[in-house]
Amino acid sequence: VQLQACGGGLVQAGGSLRLSCAAAGRTWSSYAMAWFRQTPGKERQFVARIRWTGGSTNYADSVKGRFTISRDNAKNTVYLQMNSLKPEDTAVYYCAAGPAISVVVTPKSYDYWGQGTQVTVSS
Repeated sequence: VQLQACGGGLVQAGGSLRLSCAAAGRTWSSYAMAWFRQTPGKERQFVARIRWTGGSTNYADSVKGRFTISRDNAKNTVYLQMNSLKPEDTAVYYCAAGPAISVVVTPKSYDYWGQGTQVTVSS
């Protein structure tokens, strides 16, 4: 099982980035995919979540209206479109796979993790 995240980079405040997470190694239909982010010294923080089946989504309040999570079932890839980026969005972003049955936002509920991709937003 492998989750491969990419798309991070350096962007000015107000700019946009799109992260991708390619999932491989198993059938994902019973899973939800999520993005978390983490800054040094802080706990990993939930950002957004999408179910592979049905496509229902959930967002952290801090990113609602700015970030959009989507998936391409044919490519087994999940995306995080990040617009109107702020310096406080700077973090390492991780994709994860976890249970689709209920909305869970705690990292420990997720079974599989990607390697993380750095997003830096300059002011």
